[in-house]
Amino acid sequence: MEFRSEYADVALVDLPIHEAVLGRAAEFGDRPALIDGLDGRTISYAELVLAVDRLAASFADSGVCKGDVLALISPNTIAFPVVFYAATRAGATVTTVHPLCTADELAKQLGDCDARWIVTVSPLLGQVREAAEKVGCVREIVVCDRAEGCRSVQDMIGFAGPAPDVCIDPARDLAALPYSSGTTGVPKGVMLTHRSIATNLAQLDELVPSRPGQVVLAVLPFFHIYGLTALMNAPLRRGATVVVLPRFDVGQFLSAIEKYQVNGVYVAPPIVLALAKHPAATGYDLSSLEYVVSAAAPLDAGLAAACARRLGLPPIMQGYGMTELSPCATIWPLSTVHNAPPGSVGRLVAGTELRIVSLDGDGRDLGAGEEGEIVLRGPQVMKGYLGRPDETAAMIDPAGWLRTGDIGSVDEQGWLYVVDRVKELIKYKGYQVAPAELEAVLLAHEAIADAAVVGVRDADGEEIPKAYVVRQVADSGVGTLSEGDVMEYVAGRVAPYKKVRRVEFVDSVPRAASGKLLRRELRHREREMERVLGREMEGRSG
Repeated sequence: MEFRSEYADVALVDLPIHEAVLGRAAEFGDRPALIDGLDGRTISYAELVLAVDRLAASFADSGVCKGDVLALISPNTIAFPVVFYAATRAGATVTTVHPLCTADELAKQLGDCDARWIVTVSPLLGQVREAAEKVGCVREIVVCDRAEGCRSVQDMIGFAGPAPDVCIDPARDLAALPYSSGTTGVPKGVMLTHRSIATNLAQLDELVPSRPGQVVLAVLPFFHIYGLTALMNAPLRRGATVVVLPRFDVGQFLSAIEKYQVNGVYVAPPIVLALAKHPAATGYDLSSLEYVVSAAAPLDAGLAAACARRLGLPPIMQGYGMTELSPCATIWPLSTVHNAPPGSVGRLVAGTELRIVSLDGDGRDLGAGEEGEIVLRGPQVMKGYLGRPDETAAMIDPAGWLRTGDIGSVDEQGWLYVVDRVKELIKYKGYQVAPAELEAVLLAHEAIADAAVVGVRDADGEEIPKAYVVRQVADSGVGTLSEGDVMEYVAGRVAPYKKVRRVEFVDSVPRAASGKLLRRELRHREREMERVLGREMEGRSG
């Protein structure tokens, strides 16, 4: 059975992303487009367009041209959108990078996509230079602020040359190249065309519309496809004001809502948890809020309700998607916020089709109320994985259906529920952590004979990486590696959000005869342990 969005199809948006977003900016003129939530600096729509055109001209004069890849590695700043749109205006594809990545991780991404240009901020310059030296393909590093030996975006915006006239094919040319692990394996470049990103914005119009004068708070990172779409492209396309914060801090977050009379907030479950439990998360005037949307990872319905009650918020909406979907597939329509079923991740956005496929391996389509793998099709589906045709074919079939690796069901009214994951990917605080990447790090340790990584739940219900480690037996016959040794070793080689947070030493990890790691057996073991502990706790409380 195929489920189809109840909303009318939208026309494909065949415009470059900078035109799709800023094409109406002249209508908004002196309205504030971007506000720095810490110091109040403001960029109007007129100033934003002028800055984008001048920076694009400077990029082009420097040699940036169509087909080049520009890496943008920065926390949220009001300069981030300027750089992103200027790069695409010059014909480049932007690969966004987590600012907490290590030099080795950055080098892998730069080398994989052959990035020729990097734009960053001065505090990250050390690791960026180290990574650039490792790969050798980078022509120039530019900073948004100031740093010795680097050109500054602030100065480049003063360039007086003409904006470049680049012929872009929205259906084929790439606007963004974020990295995702997909359903399994190591991070891969997700090829998102101008058309797929711009059309996904149009698909959201009827469900969560933005408007001129509306104020949206951007605390989720722009480098993540969720933040790039929900907090940058979507509101700027409709004349809203985006208040930018570099990171989540309970006090700063709530103070900004109160000070700037924020109407819309997009969050991830860890933020909902903090708002529900942090002692400082009370006493603020949040009456301006019209909606709160949570996505990037599953949100427990009870936690969502508790957070809304504590802070006097409207019901917390949910959405569902993935990088490979540009990213949105479902969301609660704003018009249904007070009667949407708790725990649902919403209804299909316009022009999107969905199937629930049997997990038995027979490819059979299931009906309403039955659980299986979620498979989606629509104009927002990625072009594919960069340089990985086999992984692309495994993800998208010839008819355009994309396998999500998630298990879910659809009720009779068309609401989607996500209940589990087929894929091996770990979602820690909304960020993707690839087990295979951590296993590669672990296996490089001379005292580790074998290792496997799975996601487990901590005391707060957050999914964290747990490593099963087989010690390499020393000459003395005893392996001396400790849990702390393992965690410290991994922490020194990966971004902080990827750290192993629990370690168990075992005699062996389960593998098939082919050598393939059987993570499902470890996940089953973890579930059994949780059940036993749960029964013991119930017995003690009784």
